Amino acid sequence: MLDSKIPEGHISKKWTDYKDHLKLVAPNNRPKIDVIVVGTGLAGASAAASLGEMGYNVKAFAFQDSPRRAHSIAAQGGINAAKNYQNDGDSVYRLFYDTIKGGDYRAREANVHRLAEVSGNIIDQCVAQGVPFARDYGGMLDNRSFGGTQVQRTFYAAGQTGQQLLLGAYSSLSRQIGVGNVQMFNRHEMLDIVKVDGKARGIIARNLITGEIERHSAHAVIIASGGYGNVYFLSTNAMGSNVTAAWKIHKKGAYFANPCFVQIHPTCIPVHGENQSKLTLMSESLRNSGRIWVPKKKEDAEAIRAGKLKPTQIAEDDRDYFLERRYPAFGNLVPRDVASRAAKERCDAGFGIEANATNEGVYLDFSSEIISKGKQTAYAAGNHHPSDEEVIKLGKAWLEEKYGNLFQMYQQITDENPYETPMKIYPAVHYTMGGVWVDYNLQSSIPGCFVAGEANFSDHGANRLGASALMQGLADGYFVLPYTVSDYLANDIRTGKISTDLPEFVEAENAVKAQIDGFLNNNGTKSVDFFHKKLGHIMWNKVGMGRNEQGLKEAIAEIDALRAEFYKEVYVPGAANELNTELEKAIRVADFMELGQLMAMDALQRKESAGGHFREEYQDAEGETLRDDVNFNFVGAWEYGGSDINNEKLHKEVLDYEYIKIAARNYK
Repeated sequence: MLDSKIPEGHISKKWTDYKDHLKLVAPNNRPKIDVIVVGTGLAGASAAASLGEMGYNVKAFAFQDSPRRAHSIAAQGGINAAKNYQNDGDSVYRLFYDTIKGGDYRAREANVHRLAEVSGNIIDQCVAQGVPFARDYGGMLDNRSFGGTQVQRTFYAAGQTGQQLLLGAYSSLSRQIGVGNVQMFNRHEMLDIVKVDGKARGIIARNLITGEIERHSAHAVIIASGGYGNVYFLSTNAMGSNVTAAWKIHKKGAYFANPCFVQIHPTCIPVHGENQSKLTLMSESLRNSGRIWVPKKKEDAEAIRAGKLKPTQIAEDDRDYFLERRYPAFGNLVPRDVASRAAKERCDAGFGIEANATNEGVYLDFSSEIISKGKQTAYAAGNHHPSDEEVIKLGKAWLEEKYGNLFQMYQQITDENPYETPMKIYPAVHYTMGGVWVDYNLQSSIPGCFVAGEANFSDHGANRLGASALMQGLADGYFVLPYTVSDYLANDIRTGKISTDLPEFVEAENAVKAQIDGFLNNNGTKSVDFFHKKLGHIMWNKVGMGRNEQGLKEAIAEIDALRAEFYKEVYVPGAANELNTELEKAIRVADFMELGQLMAMDALQRKESAGGHFREEYQDAEGETLRDDVNFNFVGAWEYGGSDINNEKLHKEVLDYEYIKIAARNYK
């Protein structure tokens, strides 16, 4: 049975009352207890720093050469918090409500309210660490809007918020490394979890420099290894991002929840060619100032694709600002899944503007904002009748101050000046709402194994609102795990050091070595990337933005055949006892193969459309998601059943909404 351990009481008091009654570990006992943290992005670094500062012995693992290179650094637009600094009606309840609604009513109510409650503390913590959030003229912290909200609650640091937040967490982590409370293992990758008497008691890791297989024991293990978007090969994720840590614990008994809930981000630079291996995200914050459009006439779109017409030559009346047309209340600030599907619909109808293989692309245009902000800036300076040239100059300067590094990045990649010509954007895989199932304590179905940040499923339902990933990662690490992990560890103060000579460690290490030997001794002829790309094509075409029963069944069968070919034909050069990036990729892609099948299975059983999961058979007359709140108001948590993916067993955690009324999502 799935026990979410949601405490009793009114939702506004659940977390406070619950914390007051959790068990504690006294300061003199904490040095007797070891904790492993896998992953050092925002969730992992904040958790390791917090637990280290409390006095626990922490081992932190990162496959990068430094925690500063975690993919959290790529987050651009901001972090949400219910501070109401703009005095525009924000509150903890409104952030809670927006998050539940944005997730299409498929998130756990109690977890989301806790997230909203602690959001303000995150900002205070980060300011104290020296994070350089943007400030207004008077020195107060500035805010901007993000999709799915009608208030300004997003704190930001230009277009590099993730980087600045990670540096803040890294500074805290470094301090604990310096005083000896945290032992840092860079360039190490977790390849299995070790269970002793049913509890998580350690991991098997590979030193990626030497190839050495290592055993590490602990009284609790925290997985904070990020999401699984790279199952699609092309995504906005760093190329090293993977699902291996989360998938290994799934194979040892941790349930995997809602794997079909994947977020497609609407503002990415379109794909250019078949040999591309990475997609670039343009921050959602740009939708504050940019207007999204395509030509109203197909012949204009065709002329643009052929290079015969420039977007600046399209008259205002001949532009279709389709988000503003379809969703007047929210306009360009509808949630990501809504904006992505709307862009896909226009491109599928023949109005795409990018001259690539699929003609997929729409414009993100800043010309209106340049004029508007230019006039405001001139007026504020006492120039009430500026010339057109002055307006444009001042407007561009305003944009540069807000988004300068993003505009520079776009121009470096595309060789087009976004101040002069609209950006080209198109949706791409970005974030995964699904992940390891956890209870209210963020503990998986393996006792002693906790999961934080994007690696768990807990807070975003079927669609994540922008600027909520950074919020969740830091909330989990700074303000949830220190309480819930301590409650679990209170029973271990007399356990003593856990030996890595136990037979469970030997067995897990031998299994890891057997998998490595199998890859290195395989007489294949095709590269790992060959198979990863083929998997990505299947996933994007049949488990991507639009899904249907036939395509999902085909995906399951095609991935099954691809898995068989992978193990027969993959070629991994090099040796085990050395730096071997192809071996690293082979292990990760093997896990992606299995995960891809489960994602298709989960999407097949969920006969509804919700958030990022869009079943073409289940949409209303206007092409919006059509949920089934009678039959599918649950978290789908899968239990591993062996190498045959068809043996996975589905468990259902029914979502009980006491404080929010479930309704059709309406952003019009």
